[in-house]
Amino acid sequence: MKGMGNMMKQAQKLQAKMAKMQEELADRSVEGSSGGGMVKVVANGRQQVLSIAIEKEVVDPEDLEMLQDLVLAAVNDALSKSQEMVASEMGKLTGGMNIPGLF
Repeated sequence: MKGMGNMMKQAQKLQAKMAKMQEELADRSVEGSSGGGMVKVVANGRQQVLSIAIEKEVVDPEDLEMLQDLVLAAVNDALSKSQEMVASEMGKLTGGMNIPGLF
């Protein structure tokens, strides 16, 4: 039974470390882009989009679909990079263990 108590303490410590890491990741950001950097999106570790920057050269009133595609691609790039950042940092805490439902 003593082994089970130690395991529970370790799990609680890991949970506290993970909560702290999630808070820290919320303050970190990554940038995604598309169109050779013409559209840039910044997202944080909570997968929240913080900003979108669009160069005026890419804005063509006659081709809104292209601009929409560029924004979508940049958002997806930023969110993908954010997820990779979170998985990498959490992997350091868990020692590479794949814990279901963690990410």
